[in-house]
Amino acid sequence: MDKRIQLDVLEPGLMTTVQDAGRYGYQASGFSVSGCMDLNAMQEANFLLNNPVGEAVLEMIYMGGTFRFSCDTFFSLTGADMSPLLNEKEIPCYQAIQAKAGDLLRCRTARNGRYGYLSVAGGFLISEVLGSKSTHLKCAVGGFRGRKLEKGDILLLCTETKRLLNLEQKEIFHGDYLPEINVRVVPGPQYGHFTEEGIRTFGNEKYVVSGESDRMGYRLEGPAVSCRDKADIISDGIAEGSVQVPSGGKPMVLLADRQTTGGYAKIGTVIAVDLPQLVQCMPGTAVRFSWVTVEEAQVLYRKDKREKRRMMRRTGYCPQNMGYLERIRRGSL
Repeated sequence: MDKRIQLDVLEPGLMTTVQDAGRYGYQASGFSVSGCMDLNAMQEANFLLNNPVGEAVLEMIYMGGTFRFSCDTFFSLTGADMSPLLNEKEIPCYQAIQAKAGDLLRCRTARNGRYGYLSVAGGFLISEVLGSKSTHLKCAVGGFRGRKLEKGDILLLCTETKRLLNLEQKEIFHGDYLPEINVRVVPGPQYGHFTEEGIRTFGNEKYVVSGESDRMGYRLEGPAVSCRDKADIISDGIAEGSVQVPSGGKPMVLLADRQTTGGYAKIGTVIAVDLPQLVQCMPGTAVRFSWVTVEEAQVLYRKDKREKRRMMRRTGYCPQNMGYLERIRRGSL
């Protein structure tokens, strides 16, 4: 390996980890899916660089790191706006940016959004564990030595990239994350455990994202949701976006590092297309829930997939891994 093809970590930021689309197929064995909290932002970062759409990126929370490129390449930043600087000059997010060997990239405190993503052309040269490069910190599995990045770490890159086709197209419009959001949910597997008043409370009242929130789940502060009997159930499987309501009645949305099973009743499940905006909420962000049917959620999901295909065309997306497009056409992504 040419040691010059690398990214040096000068400052790691508050918590920076390697994440990709997730570790699927092993929940029955107790492995969490993990992966990026904001899958949209991860995909968009890779669209801009012609990477396979699920390629691993660096996920930074609240405050980004400082990195030095040791080779000519391209990179992109998406998700939270961390006021990035390249050689101390401001650069935009959601664009492909060229870096020269020796260039310094500095990401600062997030001024809008929570999770920021750094992708490099060709991706990071990191071994997969159970089919994924994602880091699961609690299990010390995957990513860079199973841990968050530290000062002095060196990340090897897959390729040195001196040229990126259609660079003028490599830009995506993205608005600000909002201080109050509406999140749509479908009824959960234990919907019937809750009283009519509890269901109305959940759908009508305003909740606030608690500071006690992490990659495992977001706790919400607000009116308690009442159960018919008690919140405990015999443990069953948990999907991403499941809204558990423990005995205190305060909902909690389970996310990337969620446990694979749980013993609290689940009133609903946040639909897939609304998860990215939820995970980008800072503590204190107001959240309202509204009910939709499974059929409505499916329509919204298909609409989102069509928009992603249009985004691919607009950005001249031409990945090395064409198998992904085929999977999209077949409807498996």
